[in-house]
Amino acid sequence: YRRVLYTAKNSQLVLMNIKPGEEIGEETHKLDQFLRFEKGKGIAILNGVESDVGDGTAVVVPAGVKHNFINTGDIDLKLYTIYSPPNHRDKVIHKTKQQADADDEHFDGIATE
Repeated sequence: YRRVLYTAKNSQLVLMNIKPGEEIGEETHKLDQFLRFEKGKGIAILNGVESDVGDGTAVVVPAGVKHNFINTGDIDLKLYTIYSPPNHRDKVIHKTKQQADADDEHFDGIATE
């Protein structure tokens, strides 16, 4: 579901894989987020406004914007996201959304290098 690949002082690269019919879940961050969708199709909802996403789509979510991403396709929705500043603990891996939701982890100030 989520794998932190690299964490720098001011940004973080994370891979995500959303199963068909699943969603990230509505959330709001105090940081900026960029997402690039590499495979599959879905819907992005930013402050209540829906847009289609799929192969090659990029979305910028400014800090404070309520957002959710839903997989509406028949295959996994694969994407990478860049948080600025970092949002998660470096190298953390959550195999499922349930595991991610149960783990109240946050960036602890430790970068990859």
